[in-house]
Amino acid sequence: MGAELSKTSTMDETSDEPPTSAVLLDSCHFSQVVFNDVEKFYIPGGDVTCYYTLTQNIVPRRKDWVGIFRVGWKTTREYYTFMWAPLPSDARSDAAVQQQIQFKAYYLPKDDEYYQFCYVDQDGVVRGASVPFQFRAETEDDILVVTTQGEVEEIELQNKNLRKENEELKASCASLQKQNNDLQEELNKAQELQNSLESLRSSAENLELELNSLKKENKQLKELDDHREAELHQLKEQIQNVTSDKERLEMRLKTALEHMDQLQSQVLNYEKEVENLSLVDHDKTEQLESLKEENRQLLMTRTLQQHDLMADLEEQKRLFQILQAKKSEADEENQKLREENDRLLRQISQSREVSSSSAVPQAQAPIPAPEAEGLLFGNPYRVAGASLGAGAADFVSIRKCPLCDEVFPEDIETSQYEAHVQSHLLECPLCSESFEKSNKQVFDDHLFCHGLE
Repeated sequence: MGAELSKTSTMDETSDEPPTSAVLLDSCHFSQVVFNDVEKFYIPGGDVTCYYTLTQNIVPRRKDWVGIFRVGWKTTREYYTFMWAPLPSDARSDAAVQQQIQFKAYYLPKDDEYYQFCYVDQDGVVRGASVPFQFRAETEDDILVVTTQGEVEEIELQNKNLRKENEELKASCASLQKQNNDLQEELNKAQELQNSLESLRSSAENLELELNSLKKENKQLKELDDHREAELHQLKEQIQNVTSDKERLEMRLKTALEHMDQLQSQVLNYEKEVENLSLVDHDKTEQLESLKEENRQLLMTRTLQQHDLMADLEEQKRLFQILQAKKSEADEENQKLREENDRLLRQISQSREVSSSSAVPQAQAPIPAPEAEGLLFGNPYRVAGASLGAGAADFVSIRKCPLCDEVFPEDIETSQYEAHVQSHLLECPLCSESFEKSNKQVFDDHLFCHGLE
């Protein structure tokens, strides 16, 4: 059975009017669609279901419709309301097909006139009509025998008119049956052509939809390809810039390493010179014995200093770990690194100039002896000598290395003494800070921190 269609129209509001015709009744084919179970009365305010049978003499089409007409209509344009006729699910043309349509109460007539169902094809020709019916509640007066003469005469007149209309309809059907049979064969052929046309049209629509979908997909792929090509070009430019920056940084690093090698070579020369100077006057061992107590005190002081240095080393190691964790972020900040490297190069250049300007005088001429208050590490014996009293006054001028505890005679030149002390130290070429050779790891960490600035 056909399903209810959602499109309904009335004579007052027809957004999608059905196909109609001005053809008169004598050109219609009322026997091709037979309406079944038509009630005499339909209760107002309720939906009405229309049942009908499609005979083998009609081929239903997509634009066929079922309308409600007031009795006495002349053409299919005089419908009151309509609904599209559903196509049967059974495609066989050699058997009758039962169909049904439901008319909603909102679109049904509100008066008590006589109406009938009519099946109209998409050419506007009536293919079947039902018996008349009314939209009103059935009362006891309709069941009881009519007692008044006026009612009897009215009913007889209505029955007479209905019989006359029925005879006219039967006559029209009989006269048009032959013409219908002749046209049926042509209609079947036309229907076959129409079905083929509909199939081709449906195929063409599907192909067109598929083509539009492919075009849209192709357009999206082209846009995506253009976008990816632009991204690839941008990435290539970035890689080229990074490679160029890396080459420049490698050249600068190579230059810095060469300069560091030169500085290390100079330090080795200084160490050899200090070692030669340390071989002088080993005969002063007796004075060394007298200063052991003071050396122990200095050793305690040095131990405390080393403890402080170890604490500083631990702090520097912690900072180094933090800096190492941030190294991955620093790799992305190429612009900042380039600026910092330029600054480092300037400092290295300045250090080179200072080293070259200070290296020659130290190698060629002795350093003038500073005042007592101007020693490189101060005079560690002045306070101790003052506390020893007059008997210890002879030790005030004795010089002792604060790092290796070696004692020098009082007539040693200040430059030799300072050269000996300097041999125990490693000086940073960037900030001139000094470190003991025994703590070379602290010195290396210090240099590495400069490289991360």
